[in-house]
Amino acid sequence: MKDLFTPYSFKALKLKNRIVMPPMCQYSVEQKDGIATDWHYLHYVSRAIGGTGLIIIEMTDVEPDGRITDYDLGLWSDEQIPALKRIVDACHSYGAKVGIQIAHAGRKAEDAKVPVAPSAIAFDEKSTQPRELTTSEVKGMVEKFRAAAARAVRAGFDTIQIHGAHGYLIHQFHSPLTNRREDEYGQDLTRFGREVIQAVKAEMPEDMPLSMRISAQEYVDGGYGLEESTAFAQEYQQAGVDIFDVSAGGEGPISASGRPGTHAAYQVPLARAISRALNVPTIAVGRLDDPILANAVIGNEDAELVAVGRGMLRNPHWALEAAVALGKETEVPKQYLRGF
Repeated sequence: MKDLFTPYSFKALKLKNRIVMPPMCQYSVEQKDGIATDWHYLHYVSRAIGGTGLIIIEMTDVEPDGRITDYDLGLWSDEQIPALKRIVDACHSYGAKVGIQIAHAGRKAEDAKVPVAPSAIAFDEKSTQPRELTTSEVKGMVEKFRAAAARAVRAGFDTIQIHGAHGYLIHQFHSPLTNRREDEYGQDLTRFGREVIQAVKAEMPEDMPLSMRISAQEYVDGGYGLEESTAFAQEYQQAGVDIFDVSAGGEGPISASGRPGTHAAYQVPLARAISRALNVPTIAVGRLDDPILANAVIGNEDAELVAVGRGMLRNPHWALEAAVALGKETEVPKQYLRGF
C-alpha cells in the first residue's frame, strides 16, 4: 500500500515523499518591494532540512496592488528573482522540490489604495470598495500572470501553482457572488481563469506540472458547492491544470448556515470527490497535522499528496517526526542522527 513516505512522480516532478508544505503568507517583506528576505530563506530551507517533499512558496503576487498587504512577496519584477532562486537552490540541496503560488488578491488587497475586482463589490463593510476592472485590464492581468510564471521558471522552481481559491481574484471571477460583469468575463465565469492557466502553461517547460488551488465549497448564503466546483475544475483541467490543491472558503463573511467544519480532515472529502470525478491528482489540506491521519489520507487513496500547514509552522521537522511516529524510513541529516 502507498503511504506518506512513498515517492511520488508527475511529469518531471519527482518527490521523495508525499508531504507538502502549503503556501502560507509570512507578511515579512521588509522594504515593501516584494523581495524575499533572510526570514523567507530560513523559513523555507529549514523545512527542506526537516524532510518535506514539496515546499510551495507562499502567495506571490503579479503586481504591487495584487498583494494582500505591502509585506507580501512579488514576482512582477526581475529584481525579485535572485532572492527566490537562492531559496530554491538551497532547498534542492537538502532534497526538497519547490513550487511557488502566483496570485492576485483582487478586492482583498488590504493596502491597495483602490483594489480591483471583477465587479465593484466590497468583501465586507470594513473593506475598501474595489473598482471593476475594464475588459482590457482583465486581458492585461492575464499577461501579468504570464510574466510572473516566466520569472518563476527562471528562478528554477519545479512546479507552479495558480491561486484560484480563498476569495482572491481568480476565485472572484468564477464565483457568481462576486462576478456580475456583462462582458465576456461575466458571461463565462471561468474564462479569466482559463486564460490565466493557458498563459502560465505557455511559459512553463512541457514536463513541468501546473497545480491550482481551488475553494471547492463556499461558506456564504448563495455560495457554490461541490457540484459547481467540480464543473469549473473540469474546465480548468481541460485548460491545462495537472494537479488540484483542494481547499474551501474565503469568499466573504461566513454565514451561520454555511459554517466550515472544525474537525480534523474536514476538507478531505472535497479532495477525494474532485480527484475521482476528474481522474486527476489532488493535494488534500486542512487540519491534517496528525501523522497517522495524514498517512491514512494516502493509504485510503483520498488524495495523492497531503499538505500540512499549521503543523509545519510549529515544527519545521514535521516530516522527520512523522517518519518516527509511523515507523517509516526517511533520510535524516547526519548532523541530527543522534536525535533519532
